[in-house]
Amino acid sequence: MPASAPLHARITGIGTYVPSRILTNEQLSQLVDTNDEWIVQRTGIHERRIATEHEYTSDLCIAAVDNLLARYPGALDGVELVIASTHTPDLSSTPVACLVQAHFGLSAAGAYDVNATCAGFTYALHQASALAAAGVHRKILVVSGDTLSKITDYTDRSTCILFGDGAGAVVVERDEAQPAFLAHHIGADGRGAAHVYRTGLAQQLHGLPLAGGGKLVQNGREVYRFAVSTVPQGVERLLAKSELTIGDVDWFIPHSANLRMIDSICEKLALPLGKALTSMEYYGNTSAASIPLALDLGVQDGRVKPGDLLLLYGFGGGLTHAGLLVRWG
Repeated sequence: MPASAPLHARITGIGTYVPSRILTNEQLSQLVDTNDEWIVQRTGIHERRIATEHEYTSDLCIAAVDNLLARYPGALDGVELVIASTHTPDLSSTPVACLVQAHFGLSAAGAYDVNATCAGFTYALHQASALAAAGVHRKILVVSGDTLSKITDYTDRSTCILFGDGAGAVVVERDEAQPAFLAHHIGADGRGAAHVYRTGLAQQLHGLPLAGGGKLVQNGREVYRFAVSTVPQGVERLLAKSELTIGDVDWFIPHSANLRMIDSICEKLALPLGKALTSMEYYGNTSAASIPLALDLGVQDGRVKPGDLLLLYGFGGGLTHAGLLVRWG
């Protein structure tokens, strides 16, 4: 496989937000037949953050951008496009990106949403880096957020223990001197769409009836199989494109779905689990927000340093998956 040329684009700022309300494993045990030990052993999750009744995905995304601006003043100056990744928009007909654009007065910027569920951040980042590198838009705001608590069935212990709410935001700019996006790999397997879904207008898929009544439905076993086989294969393709090895990677930042799943992926990649950055332990599975949340935890505590090579890999409903090799800073 020939090496791919790095894209002339760079991440120049990051911000994140999680709601203040905490839902612990102990509190969940009051709702369904479960306990802290059972949840931690199977998922690695201790607690998750939950949006208030009147707090929606756009509110979380706006708060993440506020955090970005507090750390990188002027980060929104000259933004030409807003891309939001979410599958829990406030309104089905209004992009979250438009609500973010309006809030920050980015009247000269276009705005649209991407729905690739838990792979949403890597899908949106892939688009943003390509557009910036091509010079189509020199500065792009990417926001990723979900309020999964609003679509979670809290009588189903197989799913309600997993999900939380959060948001992340990054600015992507064209950079001709130091290209930071080294390689990408993107894919999907629509045959597995019935393994993770939420009903909408259709009440059947591939001729079979759907359940859930508007709540999230997941076949955890099939999603696990998909992730532990597809992600390592995608990573190998990424490394081949960039002519790098897994040893060159400083930090692996996968979608924070389940710690056991990530452990299995790392084992297949011969990558120490200690080189994986995750966010599910105290935020839960936050879907599109999980990768930026994990990245920002590493940035804020000093583990992620300028020049570090990051391997980002999202995977989720659809079934979608996408990975990026990115040089930080």
